[in-house]
Amino acid sequence: MSKISEPRKKAEQLRFEREKRITDAIQLKIPDRVPVVCGMGYFPAKYTGIPCSAAYDDYDAWYAAYQKTLPEFPADMIFPQMFTPSRALEILNTKNFLWPGHGVSPYHTHQSIEVEHMQAEDYAAFLLDPADFTLRTYLSRTSEKLAGLADLPRLSDLSHPAGTQMLAMALTSPEVSSAIRTLQQAGRELRKCRAKMVKFNKLLQDMGYSSYFQGEAMPPFDVVSHSLRGMTGTMTDMFRRPDTLQQACEKILELTLARPMPKPTAQGNMRIFMTNTRGSCDFLSPKQFATFYWPTFKKLVMTLIERGATPCIFFEGNFTDRLEYLLEFPKGKILARLDTTDIFKAKEILKDHVCIEGNVPSSLLQVGTVQDIKDYCKKLIDVVGKGGGYIMSPRSSTDEVKPENLKAMIDFTREYGVYR
Repeated sequence: MSKISEPRKKAEQLRFEREKRITDAIQLKIPDRVPVVCGMGYFPAKYTGIPCSAAYDDYDAWYAAYQKTLPEFPADMIFPQMFTPSRALEILNTKNFLWPGHGVSPYHTHQSIEVEHMQAEDYAAFLLDPADFTLRTYLSRTSEKLAGLADLPRLSDLSHPAGTQMLAMALTSPEVSSAIRTLQQAGRELRKCRAKMVKFNKLLQDMGYSSYFQGEAMPPFDVVSHSLRGMTGTMTDMFRRPDTLQQACEKILELTLARPMPKPTAQGNMRIFMTNTRGSCDFLSPKQFATFYWPTFKKLVMTLIERGATPCIFFEGNFTDRLEYLLEFPKGKILARLDTTDIFKAKEILKDHVCIEGNVPSSLLQVGTVQDIKDYCKKLIDVVGKGGGYIMSPRSSTDEVKPENLKAMIDFTREYGVYR
């Protein structure tokens, strides 16, 4: 049996130590120190002086940027911006995404565009056959190049004795053929990138980083309001067709829970990424939250916990007035990352029950001084980190932060946040 090289031993040991630190915090055990998590995103581009568009059109530069940046900002876990070939995105040309160098400046980050791909009259079709609706209606509306998918026969009709003939005929139409060719061309570009992605993932592993998340699952109401109806359509539906909206959320929950569970880490952890965006106090009244959001969100989280997963939920916006809801989840089974929520009130309510992550303001990281960062982090560690159950991280994006401030947040937490 060959011996593992010393660098690999160090990387494996580092991954084990970091993963244990994160796991202990989530499970409300007291780790050796306060863990620190950082979303790297496009920060390596800013730090190394390359455009953000390198994440889409210059793999070597993107790899080199992460290779240089990560050792200098040694968080316990990171969120990387993975490389995605611009050519594939150009071929698809979807309406809901702009990326650096395509729709936005090469030096700016990507933008998600909220598009109402599902109309109010489409609810019936979605509830009757979600797969058919997604393929023929939803996807055909995401890009002009995929419009031909609408001419495919209904999936349920393909079980007819002549279903094979129906499909063969449809695939020969110019519109359908064009849509299929578009998908094939984009797929070939993505397939070309697979070896590069393996190399990029190996870079992260060799630097001692485990994958923070092994899967993702979105709250059903967010799926409707982000991807299907958009915020305007969803808000209208709450008043004009509340029962139908709730049925759609239940259907999405059913579909989400039908997916297979992801493979756990070497330590046996299954962390599931989840955002809670529309559940913010900024979007829904208490009554609306209790009626439309919480029922399916709670079922989703509880079922994932029952299946051995750890939901890691980013509560975007302000969740201060709804913190008590989180006490309905089992102790030490979820991670609550907080944005503008009052994190100190969260500690009062959730202590000894839910691990809290956050929430150094991105604005402070952008314009504050190093001492400002240290002072803020000290307060977080002293108050929120008391007794464990806390992970340090920025409130949101780090794309535009001062490097010295991000380094101060990480280094100060590693030095000061030691449990004695």
